[in-house]
Amino acid sequence: MQNRREVLKFGLKAVALAAAGSFVWTKAVKADKLVLLRPPGAKNESEFLASCIRCGLCVEACPFDTLKLATLSSGVANGTPHFTPRETPCKLCEDIPCVVACPTNALDKILVSTNGELDINKARMGVAMIDTHSCIAYWGIRCDACYRDCPLIDKALKLEYRRNERTAKHAFLLPVVDMDVCTGCGVCERVCITQNPAIKIMPRDIVMGSVDQNYVKGWVEGDEKRLEGVDTNIKLDINKAKDYLNDGEL
Repeated sequence: MQNRREVLKFGLKAVALAAAGSFVWTKAVKADKLVLLRPPGAKNESEFLASCIRCGLCVEACPFDTLKLATLSSGVANGTPHFTPRETPCKLCEDIPCVVACPTNALDKILVSTNGELDINKARMGVAMIDTHSCIAYWGIRCDACYRDCPLIDKALKLEYRRNERTAKHAFLLPVVDMDVCTGCGVCERVCITQNPAIKIMPRDIVMGSVDQNYVKGWVEGDEKRLEGVDTNIKLDINKAKDYLNDGEL
């Protein structure tokens, strides 16, 4: 009798565990394809995940309920803070309470400071990208919603005026993002009038390239000093060139 009871208990546990596993799997495979962004001052993703203890204090400190804790269906590590610009963008609080509240430095004050003072304009939560095929301003239709609502208007988001050759009498007013200035707050994405926003905030490490340090911006004063002490002589293998010319292919 005892053995039968134990067998039944074991069977029920197994069924419960299987159901729980199925629930988790279902949630995981249904994870949204949204690009979720980290709060201001977040370290790079691997360092952030190693430091964040999922305490939620940054979420509690956010006065605009921008930050949320990730769930299984969020598409990022469960319990970590993130925000979705299309729903609620970052309002760029000058005192950056989310960063101040972080007990582990996963949100690093240094990354959002200038000369030892908090500076929200140093935040790099992401960067705005424009789909010029969907942005109606690029069709020639007047729309500057993203430009006018940008907290760093004429700095992070500018308007470029260009003649409309199709009509020959109108001008394009084209939004252009300065990636060096954009904080990734997401206000532009929030106010974009298209059904699926033509301007979106993307993680900077996904969309931004990098250039080898040997390239010098001749138009930037003093940029060549970066190469002081570096051997910039071009090293050519003369024999390799001779072999190429004599191998019969030319």
